[in-house]
Amino acid sequence: MSETALPAVSFERAAVRLGGRTIWSDLTTTVGQGEFVAVLGPNGAGKSTLVKAILGLLPLAAGRASILGRRPGDANDRIGYLPQRRNFDAGTRVRGVDLVQLGLDGARWGIPLPFLPGRRRTAERVAEMIELVGASAYARKPLGELSGGEQQRLLIAQALVRRPRLLLLDEPLDSLDLPNQAAVAALVRRICRTENVAVMLVAHDINPILSYLDRVLYLAGGGGVEGRPEEVISSETLSRLYGAPIEVLHASDGRLVVVGQPEAPFVHGDRHDHG
Repeated sequence: MSETALPAVSFERAAVRLGGRTIWSDLTTTVGQGEFVAVLGPNGAGKSTLVKAILGLLPLAAGRASILGRRPGDANDRIGYLPQRRNFDAGTRVRGVDLVQLGLDGARWGIPLPFLPGRRRTAERVAEMIELVGASAYARKPLGELSGGEQQRLLIAQALVRRPRLLLLDEPLDSLDLPNQAAVAALVRRICRTENVAVMLVAHDINPILSYLDRVLYLAGGGGVEGRPEEVISSETLSRLYGAPIEVLHASDGRLVVVGQPEAPFVHGDRHDHG
């Protein structure tokens, strides 16, 4: 079976333990090529742990996992990864185009030289990804002069520059205003479709991305549920997952509001998951 026909991510009855504590168990989920999936859950539910397990940084305590048809960690050269929000100081003079190029040759020693073999192809690929994310107008400006949304587009371009088949984005919307959240979500959806890249986006708030998603994976209570957003983000499903009464309300503007204890992620104050 060709790589493009294989699921990008497949977990079957998987479990992860840290420090003697089970983070989640009996987790079964599949992400297909070109699919946009949000990973949701409260703080400590193990969203970032899932990303680490996909990358092979944490071994499974039980079950099986396949990433692009290989064991976790063996296909990392086909994965683009954007960790939790990085802040660039206002004095950062590195240009956006240089940041994107680091995605191709950041592991090499020294400063890239323009006359080396393949340098033209590298420049063309960098320019292609910068155009794909809509950052051509400001890519040669210092990162410190760019807005948070502009920086995030360039970071996504950096993650894409090696032509990954799977893109892992860990809270890429954190600290962005609502217009930029919507713009980045629309960009990710377009990348899924045009590049046939599977995307798993760890999110704290589903509302800015709800209309762009194919499916969601919701982690809570030591387990997880996957499905279409309207199936998973429901009073019945979340009450079962949390083991407590949860009510999902639909606001007039289309937003989802979750009421109950423990609180679901889109009404938490602390936006960072360290699980």
